[in-house]
Amino acid sequence: MNKIIVRTSLIAMLCSTLTIATAQAQDIVLKDEIKGYAVDSRNVVVRSGTGLCWRSGSWTPAMAIAECDPDLVKKPAPAPAPVAAPAPKAAPAPVVAPAPAAPKVITLAATELFDFNKAVLKPAAKTEIDQKVIEKLAGVGKINLILVGGHTDRIGSAAYNQKLSEKRADAVKAYLVSKGMDGKIIETLGFGKTTPAQGVPKCDDKLPRAKLIACLEPHRRVTIEIQAAAK
Repeated sequence: MNKIIVRTSLIAMLCSTLTIATAQAQDIVLKDEIKGYAVDSRNVVVRSGTGLCWRSGSWTPAMAIAECDPDLVKKPAPAPAPVAAPAPKAAPAPVVAPAPAAPKVITLAATELFDFNKAVLKPAAKTEIDQKVIEKLAGVGKINLILVGGHTDRIGSAAYNQKLSEKRADAVKAYLVSKGMDGKIIETLGFGKTTPAQGVPKCDDKLPRAKLIACLEPHRRVTIEIQAAAK
């Protein structure tokens, strides 16, 4: 008889242990700043040996969570019955935006703007920009973007020509801004000697330097592309 009682007690203890382990298998993590339950350093709710959540001293029914007090959590209201949708209204006629005008590209010879191997605008360059660029801007619609590109000839290293082309493009932008243009819509880019002008005579590198410089003049230029809405 005693053996039967001992075995029964052991079975009861094992069942109790399994029940506790199952109840605490899933940790309950509180993420709210105001916590109605006691938590450990991981913000995991502390539970009793039977799996009940320990409430804090500030706990109120409004702090109840479904994992700990399911009977106190307000059940969601049933979804309202669907309401017949009203007859669709006729869609308004679409507003057709004006088509953008084709980009206008203005090419200025670098020799008209800068001395050879320089990036400072010559006095006559400002008049050139005023007549060929500023005056033409009055004949376009709202300007969306102005792209200023600097180009050099092939004399010199790629790195040197790249910096020179960037400085020349920046100089033209600075002048446009000084004439009232919005600098936010003006972008500059230096092409260095990577994009030689097309449709011009070829120049022999064996020419004397002065003649080679004169022959390569068409490649030294500044392009200004204006993207604007049709007027």
